[in-house]
Amino acid sequence: MLEVVVVLTVLGLLAGIVGPRLFMRQGQATATAVNAQLEMLSKALDQYRFDTGHYPTPEQGLVALVLRPAGEMRWQGPYLARAVPTDPWGRAFVYRLTGPAGSPQPLLSSLGADGQEGGHNDAADIVLAPRP
Repeated sequence: MLEVVVVLTVLGLLAGIVGPRLFMRQGQATATAVNAQLEMLSKALDQYRFDTGHYPTPEQGLVALVLRPAGEMRWQGPYLARAVPTDPWGRAFVYRLTGPAGSPQPLLSSLGADGQEGGHNDAADIVLAPRP
């Protein structure tokens, strides 16, 4: 009986040590996947801009990478092989234009696990800032 208690205690200690590390690695892997998706979307946006001379408007959004916006004659897409991806939590990526009106830059982000701006750890926003 004492041996069983000792074994259960050791297993509990190991789970307490190893468990959080596994969850931390899962969070790192998720962040890496989000960053890869944001980079892919950024490259598609750059190709859209190269073809059309401008980025899609925020109203057109990332859908403009797969469907020709009305009146956009120089569109050469689709710029993505499939539909616009969602983040690992199943939500749409946030697309904004930032910077001066004459030369706006795309700002792409995921709102993290909680789907709200801000947050910490898994709930932290993951942002791909505009290139200089």
